Amino acid sequence: MDYMKNLLIIGFVWPEPNSTAAGSRMLQLIDIFQKNSFAVTFVCAASKSDKSFDLETLNIQTYDIQLNDSSFDALVKEINPDIVLFDRFLTEEQFGWRVAENCPEAIRILDTEDLHFLRSARQIAYQNNEKVTLKHLTNDLAKREIASIYRCDLSLIISKYEMKLLKKTFKIDKSLLLYVPFLLNKIDLETFRSYPAFQNRNHFISIGNFKHEPNWNSVQYLKTVIWPLIREKLPEAQLHVYGAYATEKVQQLHNKKEGFIIKGWAENAEDVFTNARVCLAPLQFGAGLKGKLIDAIKFGTPSVTTNIGAEAMYRKLPWNGFIADDPIEFALKSVELYTDEKLWKNAQQNGGEIINSCFSKEKYEKKLLKKIKNITKNLMEHRLKNFLGALLQHHTLKSTKYMSKWIEEKNKPL
Repeated sequence: MDYMKNLLIIGFVWPEPNSTAAGSRMLQLIDIFQKNSFAVTFVCAASKSDKSFDLETLNIQTYDIQLNDSSFDALVKEINPDIVLFDRFLTEEQFGWRVAENCPEAIRILDTEDLHFLRSARQIAYQNNEKVTLKHLTNDLAKREIASIYRCDLSLIISKYEMKLLKKTFKIDKSLLLYVPFLLNKIDLETFRSYPAFQNRNHFISIGNFKHEPNWNSVQYLKTVIWPLIREKLPEAQLHVYGAYATEKVQQLHNKKEGFIIKGWAENAEDVFTNARVCLAPLQFGAGLKGKLIDAIKFGTPSVTTNIGAEAMYRKLPWNGFIADDPIEFALKSVELYTDEKLWKNAQQNGGEIINSCFSKEKYEKKLLKKIKNITKNLMEHRLKNFLGALLQHHTLKSTKYMSKWIEEKNKPL
């Protein structure tokens, strides 16, 4: 792609790469498009926070937009994008019909980040102490999210487990889906030597944005179930809990005597990881890929997690530590990893192999660009084959469009 094209990204929130995996993922995608001669514009209806990345530093034009407001129609026509990327299905619901109406030739891409309906199904099943079944998966969120996938020309799926679920269980045609995991540079395993060694690292860490329900649940589970078991064996050890948006209810878990230390936002993730000996992530539900576990690998910090935590991340390669669902086993493996230097060093090397085998930026960048090129060349044919998408676009245009126009009229001053 050797001439300048326009990419418009419509964000549900402004990217926060230091707070969320979704923020890092967005910057990875932006990097690919910019490297391949795309001018990037990012628009968002949410307010910026002090953790929002300054996109202007990457030479990206940004605009604040309004929900249910026809001012967006004029803006999107002016930008005249070749591609529109929605950062999750909620933005496609709000703005997809406006894009289809005003820029019908623009390719519409949905970056699912993780399947929201899968995360929700697992959370509900967990709360009811049930196994996830089709009953949980076919929730209202699934109907909305899958409708959004059909309305787009392409959806980027971050996890192989989620690819399989969409193709096998929900029978979505593979032409509408593309597996694009985290896009990472290769790690030279010697890099780990430049980080603090086993004996120079202390304590356990847990990290994750507290607004994200799976993370908050995981911290509570650590506090009440896992950490007391670890402290029995390692009475001097501490668990440092990091994450953005540590509210009062999070702060209440802080207990110095128990070695359970709430640290709040990690200003420098590299420092936090490279000085910790083991990362704990006993996730009980969730979806997608876990940014915290990728960071642990990158910074040479072995981890203990659950099967949900490690899902779709390691292709049956040896894990960067241990995977355990049973709380007693989880605690024992955490102690073992914390105290056995040889085991710890092996785990560190395993992590490097996982990134190099599963997350090649070069490989998935080529696949994404090739797919976009093919859709661009055969857009009409691609859309004709997706009749269900056309059907949903038609009905959504009718319902969402008129609901939005009604809200816009209602909001006008008298």
